[in-house]
Amino acid sequence: MHRTRPFQMIALFLIAFACGCGQSNDKSSNAVQVQLNWYPESEHGGLYQALATGLYKDVGLEVTIQPGGRATPVGPELELGRAQFAIANADDVMIFRAQGLDVVAVLAAMQNHPRCLLARKDSGVETFDDLKGKTFQRQAGRAFVEFLRSKNILDGVQEVPYHGSIASLIADPEIVIQGYSCAEPLLAEQQGVEVNTLMVSDLGFNPYSSVLVTTGKLIREKPELVQQFVDATRTGWQQYLTDGVRGNEAILSVNEQGMTSEALQFGAEVMRDLAMPNDAAAESVGMMTDQRWQTLYDQLVDLELVDPSKVKAEECYTLQFLK
Repeated sequence: MHRTRPFQMIALFLIAFACGCGQSNDKSSNAVQVQLNWYPESEHGGLYQALATGLYKDVGLEVTIQPGGRATPVGPELELGRAQFAIANADDVMIFRAQGLDVVAVLAAMQNHPRCLLARKDSGVETFDDLKGKTFQRQAGRAFVEFLRSKNILDGVQEVPYHGSIASLIADPEIVIQGYSCAEPLLAEQQGVEVNTLMVSDLGFNPYSSVLVTTGKLIREKPELVQQFVDATRTGWQQYLTDGVRGNEAILSVNEQGMTSEALQFGAEVMRDLAMPNDAAAESVGMMTDQRWQTLYDQLVDLELVDPSKVKAEECYTLQFLK
């Protein structure tokens, strides 16, 4: 089903869009453009809940949410001022900054990452140790893939490109695919195939997910706007994880082709545990800690995905807007 977010083309995007794009969306001081990292789904539910229930309007913000897709240039969209906020994963944020983009995380909706590997129940794959001899469809170069490789989990595994679909998994029990626990398991079930879901977070690689990001420039120049947007979005997530009907209706209105009410309900239920693990209180939704960011930073440095001479952990996020 998803999620291609390549980083190699950032310089080309910046060059291509530099002429005429720097004027940004400053049509009014309260106009806010949000760039998603994928097509609207439950992993963006808090934003759509806040939009549908008027939370942004209540604080005087005119918010537009721009759907993403395959290869959406989230970092460049922020860097060029075409969006004031965006959604990314925490590992993306660090890699963006290592590449020279001024991206800063201000809120993390998902405390546990939905990244998983899916295997058919009749494949014999019940744990990561059972992958040997299987074919694994994955996005090459993604941080979680490099982490799996560093743990020797992919030894004896044939790696092939992932094309954003569960079709190969449905057709062949020898194929394992990457996925999100809030989406692909239901898609397989709807096609009559039972799957085992292997969570990458169980191995110790667990970046924050559905992270709200902005730029250091906006934080310095308009901290009040950032605070307003963070507060409204955080309330939107709290509402969505309790009763996401309004948010799901808003998502369906902009993603009728690729989404269903059943899929959104399933995703919201799964994400409730990801956002509030161990029965955490709703007030904790969105929180981040220095320790979690430092752990991720150390992992990415060890994987040689981040050059410590170019970025430090504390530059990738701020806790100042979380109360």
